[in-house]
Amino acid sequence: MRISAAVLYDVNKPYSVETVELDAPKRGEVLIKVGAAGVCRSDLHFQKGEATIALPAVMGHEGAGTVASVGEGVTMVKPGDRVILSFVPNCGHCHSCESGRPHLCDEHARTTGKLYDNTSRLHTLAGQDCAHMGKVACFADYTVVPEMGCVPAPAALDFEQLALIGCSVTTGVGAAVFNARVQPGDALAVIGCGGVGLNVIQGARLAGATTIIAVDVKDAALDFARMFGATHAVYARAENAVARMHGLTGGGAHFAFEAYGSGATTKMAVDMLRKRGTAVIVGIAPLGDTAPIEPVVLTRGEKTVTGTYYGSAHPRQDMPRIADWVERGRLDVARLVTRRYTLGEINRAYEDIDSELVGRGVIVF
Repeated sequence: MRISAAVLYDVNKPYSVETVELDAPKRGEVLIKVGAAGVCRSDLHFQKGEATIALPAVMGHEGAGTVASVGEGVTMVKPGDRVILSFVPNCGHCHSCESGRPHLCDEHARTTGKLYDNTSRLHTLAGQDCAHMGKVACFADYTVVPEMGCVPAPAALDFEQLALIGCSVTTGVGAAVFNARVQPGDALAVIGCGGVGLNVIQGARLAGATTIIAVDVKDAALDFARMFGATHAVYARAENAVARMHGLTGGGAHFAFEAYGSGATTKMAVDMLRKRGTAVIVGIAPLGDTAPIEPVVLTRGEKTVTGTYYGSAHPRQDMPRIADWVERGRLDVARLVTRRYTLGEINRAYEDIDSELVGRGVIVF
C-alpha cells in the first residue's frame, strides 16, 4: 500500500514528507494505523548525526495507534485493538530476554533498522529500502511492526497520552521506579527537564521522594517541572548547580538522574551525589562524548554510576501498569503535551524542540 511518511535521507537535512510503499505484514507482524507520534530528541540525534542509522529511514519511535490487520500467526492482537508501540519489541529467546531484560533484546539490536527477518517493509517510490526506526517508524500514517511491539492500551486514554507512554513516560518513570527504586524520603536531582526528565520527576514523586530538585538552563522548563512534582529548581546557567544541590540536601543527593545526554551533565550528576549515592544516566549522549569523572571520587565516596535504557522496564508488563497509574491520576501525561503538529509540520516540530518551549510535542494523525 502507499502511505505518507517523513523520510530522512541525510544527516543535517530536513525530513521529506512523501508517499512511500509499505509492504503487507508478514508472519508475526501487524499493520498499525498510527494515531499519534511523539516528537522525541532521540530522533533528533539521528538527524544531527550524533547517532547512526541506515539511510534513508522513516523515523519515529514514540507512538500509538490501532491494529488495521495482522499477519500469519499473530494471536496477541486483532484488528480494531488500540495499542502502544514499543521500540524494543523483544524476541523472547535471546540471552537478554531469557535473563529477564527484554528491553535489552540482543536480536532486536542485531537487526537494528530492519524487522526481525532482517528486511524492510518500507520503500521509496524510487525503489530504495527505508530503515525502520526502532522497528516502529511511526512518522507515517501506517506502519508495520512486530507483534511483540504492540502493547494493549486502555480505551480511557487518548492516542497522545498512549504515544508518550511508548517512550518518554516509561523511560522517565521507569528510571526512578524500576531502575533506581527510589524510596520514600529520598533526595534527588533531575538534570534536564525535557520530556524524559519531567517523567523522572513524576516517577520520583510517585515513589515518595521528598526532595526533588529540577536542574535546567531554561527558566520556563524549571517552572514547568514544578507542575509535575519538583520541590526545588536550580537554574544551572546562573548558579553553581552542584553547590546548590549539596546545600539544599545537606550533603548531596541519594540519586542524581542525568536526563539531558552529555558528558558534562553526567559528571555533574556524579558530583551531586552524597556518599554511597547513585548517578542514573538516562539521556542519550552523542557518540564519542565522554565524562571526565575521577575514579577516586567513586572509590572514596562509594558512589555508583549506572545506565538505564527504556527505564529498565519490561514494556509488555510495565506499560499497562503505567497506563493504569495515568488513569488513576497518579501520573499526569495529558499536561505534558503542549504542542500538536500534522505530519507535514514535522520539520517545524524539530525546530521547536531546541527552542524555549516546554513540554512535549506530538504529531497527531
